Amino acid sequence: MTGGRAADQAVTGPHECRSAPETQALGERLGATLGPGDVVACIGELGAGKTCFLQGVCRGLGVTGDVTSPTFVLVNVYRGRLTVHHVDAYRTESLAELRDLGLEEMLHGDGVTLVEWADKLEPLLPAGTTRVTITGLGDEPRRVLVERLGPRGRRGGEPPR
Repeated sequence: MTGGRAADQAVTGPHECRSAPETQALGERLGATLGPGDVVACIGELGAGKTCFLQGVCRGLGVTGDVTSPTFVLVNVYRGRLTVHHVDAYRTESLAELRDLGLEEMLHGDGVTLVEWADKLEPLLPAGTTRVTITGLGDEPRRVLVERLGPRGRRGGEPPR
């Protein structure tokens, strides 16, 4: 079950996180609002905190194991209250390579898909994707912008249950 529109609106917008635990806590709040078919597209420089944020999202989705960036394997799958596909597009060269991984099936499936380096696959992102842009490096606070790209829900306009 998702947290609904009010919970979703409480997470969207600009945020400032002063530590990794704050970044993870924001991600956890977002994760608690996600439902089947939702996509979170994370964008930021190397070291900005994309994986840290998505660790929190996974915690909000009920994932209890370790969550690591799939930089070399490209996709990790976790089990929580929904199946979670964690994609890292950093080392990919083309949209065709991403399609060959089965990305489109993940993006339009019944689980939740989390994407690091999502700017590399923007044309493939479905309506209703939640884009998370993280800026700041090193010891700097992170500025995290969470925004919904279009209406939520992709199955004939139906909202996630």
